[in-house]
Formats: sequence, structure tokens, C-alpha cells
Amino acid sequence: MDLLIPEIGLIFWHTVSFLILLFLLTKFAWKPVLKAIKERENNIQNALDSAEKAKLEMARLTNENEQLLKQAREERDNILKEAKVLKDKIVAEAKEHAQVEGAKLIDQARREIEDQKTKALAEVKNQVSSLSLDIARKVLAKEFEDQGKQEALVSDLLKDVKLN
Repeated sequence: MDLLIPEIGLIFWHTVSFLILLFLLTKFAWKPVLKAIKERENNIQNALDSAEKAKLEMARLTNENEQLLKQAREERDNILKEAKVLKDKIVAEAKEHAQVEGAKLIDQARREIEDQKTKALAEVKNQVSSLSLDIARKVLAKEFEDQGKQEALVSDLLKDVKLN
């Protein structure tokens, strides 16, 4: 049982050595340990702050990217609308130009047809008059071959003519 009950001297020296150890630990080890813990705490806080900043930056960049995408879509839509308007305008101009050219060609063809028709009619008239003159010459030549017929024709013509 003596081992279970310590003596006063032993308790005193244990207390003194504990206090010296406590003093030495406080003086030399406690401050560096607290300093290391404080640095660790600051590093963790800085990492959390950096993570928060990175999160905010990512949110800002995401928002900015969405705005850029929206703007790009709007520009694309505007370009497509302008292209469609331009295409419609070009098609309309081409149709109008084609109609004008077609009308010019039709008018030119009509004038050519009229000219050809007029020339053909003039040629037919010339041929008819030429044929008529040839026929009349031949008929008159045949009629005037006989002298008696000539005199009868002259006398008939003279009867029709009245002198004033």
C-alpha cells in the first residue's frame, strides 16, 4: 500500500517539476504551437476567401459569357434578318428587271412583226400590181391584135365620153 499513497516530498517535487515543465512549454513551445495554429487558421481562411472570390469570379464570368452568347445570338439573328431582306430585295429587283426586259423584248418583237407584216403586204401589193399589169398587158396585147376589135373599142369609149 505504500505504493498507492505518495509522500509529500514526492508530490512537492512532482509539482515543482510540472510547473517548471509548464513554464518551459509556455515560454518556448506554446507560442510557436499557437503561432503555427494561427498561421494554419489564417491559411485556411485565406483559402476559403480565395475559393469564395473564385466562386464569385466564376459566377461573374458565367454571367458575362451568357450575356456574350445572348448578344451573339441577337447579332446572328439581325444578320440573318438583314440577309433575308437583302435576298428578297435582290429577288424582287431581278424579277422587276426580268419583267422590264421581257416587256422590251415583247414590244421589240411586236414592232418587228409589224415591220415584217408591212413589208410583206407591200411586197404582196407590188407583186399583185406587177401581176395585174402583166395580165393587163397580155389581155390588151391579145385584144389589140385584131384591128376590128381595136376600132370597136375606140368607138365604144368615144360613145361614153361626152363632149362639152
